Amino acid sequence: MQNNDFVRRFQSPGGDRIISRVMHIDLILFVLLLILCVFGLVVIYSAGGQDLFYVKRQFVFMIAGFILMLLVAQFPARSWERWAFVFYGFGLVLLAAVLIFGVGAKGAQRWLDIGVTRLQPAEFMKVCVPLMISAYLGKRFVPPVAKHVFWSVFMVILPTLLIVRQPDLGTGILVFVSGFLVLFLAGLKKRYLIGSALLALAAVPMMWIFVLRDYQKQRVLTLLSPEDDKLGAGWNIVQSKTAIGSGGVSGKGWTEGTQSQLNFLPESHTDFIIAVLAEEFGLIGVLTLFTLYLLVIVRCILIAINAQSQFGRLLAGSFGLVFFFYIFVNMGMVSGILPVVGAPLPMISYGGTAILTLFIGFGMLMAISTEPKRIRTQL
Repeated sequence: MQNNDFVRRFQSPGGDRIISRVMHIDLILFVLLLILCVFGLVVIYSAGGQDLFYVKRQFVFMIAGFILMLLVAQFPARSWERWAFVFYGFGLVLLAAVLIFGVGAKGAQRWLDIGVTRLQPAEFMKVCVPLMISAYLGKRFVPPVAKHVFWSVFMVILPTLLIVRQPDLGTGILVFVSGFLVLFLAGLKKRYLIGSALLALAAVPMMWIFVLRDYQKQRVLTLLSPEDDKLGAGWNIVQSKTAIGSGGVSGKGWTEGTQSQLNFLPESHTDFIIAVLAEEFGLIGVLTLFTLYLLVIVRCILIAINAQSQFGRLLAGSFGLVFFFYIFVNMGMVSGILPVVGAPLPMISYGGTAILTLFIGFGMLMAISTEPKRIRTQL
């Protein structure tokens, strides 16, 4: 056997090694996600007016998510790399179906009614796009050359445009960023980064005139001065800031928040759930959540560092950064430093499709984490 040949390294069968090798579970990540889910159910109960309806439905989605995550983890990472194009293509078909057969709500057509429940295909693209770009670049030399950058950008922009067409600008931005982060981790050259930044700045006036709708423009204007229309466009931000500020250090107590319990805070169990958490659990509760999020992100980065393939490193690293970006966007819009774009808080906000998508992504990370390590051997 030559020096460059590789063989699998088998670990001794003890405790966490058995769980990792046989069940393909990253125990640290699993426990962190479990704690986050319990935390989420506690907050949803209060945010939903102490009605068990949302808690029961979210609990079912979480159980389904954990099962789905474990199923996804059973397949080797190379299988997901091989089937990435199929999932990406299927996602594009679902996005096209939404525009034709989709169910509308609140002026947007974003869902597919499958009888039992509704699915939001745009959410699944948050995983399909980085999966596709990671698989594409994973088989090529990095940093990517111009041709590979072009096709990667094309595969990112195509679903983004379909999502913006629904319209769902917030999810479209998140999907675009999820794909771009893979390119960034692949070592995108500075000239491409600078060019992308200049192109984005040049496109802002065109987007304002031809892409953004009136209500989306109003959200941007409201960000600059929400107090100008406290009872109208600025209501969400004003009430959210009031809830966050009134919580103080230790909070008012579970189910004792006035803004959420008296229905002053809109979408309190979905997009603005962090405001409920801040009001009832205070700074201590928010920092606790931050700590859990930080540990999850660090775990994702460690999985990326120890991944056995370029595909695994790109996917795990990008998913960790995307997870951070989701958190940043949600907390930014709730605190008034970003426009309201309708982005849920990961693992905490109520929503079936969003949490199932996250569990699929974490399942892939577990598959990457539990890949048998390879070492060089000599005969």
